[in-house]
Amino acid sequence: MKTIALGYHDVIGAGSPPDASGFPGPTAARYKLDAEEFGRHLSAIAEVHAPVLADARTLGAKSSGPIPLILTFDDGGAGALAAADLLGRYGWGGHFLITVGRIGTNGFLDKEGVRELRRRGHVVGSHSCTHPERMSLLTPEAQRDEWTKSVLILSDMLGEQVDVASVPGGYYSPVVARTASASGIRTLFTSEPTSRLHDVDGCLVVGRYSVLRGTSPSAVAAIASGRFPPRLRQTLLWNAKKTAKFVGGESYLKVRRFIIARGGQS
Repeated sequence: MKTIALGYHDVIGAGSPPDASGFPGPTAARYKLDAEEFGRHLSAIAEVHAPVLADARTLGAKSSGPIPLILTFDDGGAGALAAADLLGRYGWGGHFLITVGRIGTNGFLDKEGVRELRRRGHVVGSHSCTHPERMSLLTPEAQRDEWTKSVLILSDMLGEQVDVASVPGGYYSPVVARTASASGIRTLFTSEPTSRLHDVDGCLVVGRYSVLRGTSPSAVAAIASGRFPPRLRQTLLWNAKKTAKFVGGESYLKVRRFIIARGGQS
């Protein structure tokens, strides 16, 4: 079983500063697209007739046909509703993963905004409670606490069981999936660029291809249509970073923040 999932974050309205939605600072800003840029991405996806899947929880029922495309949006920034507006032009559903501890704070959706996403038919899930920088390094107990609290709060807010989530910060491990499963999560998005799915204790783990500010519409369309070269490039870069994260630990994060603050790439 395969799928192609694109990992977006914030969509910023015309003329608004990057910090208007989502987490502040230059590192987070790399993942924020203005509405016009995001609109061009959607147009490019439509032109290649990528089959957008409205609900990843139906993946287990798919046995044939073209590889589905899933659109995800991490963090729960205030710009999520702008992204939903643009998705609505195509009749597409998205997956909005909410940092629960930030609901109602500056730059993030309030409770009514989260409910509005669900009313529009989008999937709403957890992006943890506190967005720990290195989720996989937390103790299993702390991981379960992040997942369980966020799922309970969202489920109560929406009046339905929430069972979809994404891993904050890109720090995934099998233990992260097991603690997610123990908290009732049945579909878990990671940041690993892969189309292959796998099951961990009844939780379907789905990789994603990251989309940054400045990513061209043609590059997004190429990934969405299943072309191999752009997906391979992300995979090679991901594996190089994974090694650096493991070896460098906290030093890797400090160096990364320093490079990005000076206008570089990481």
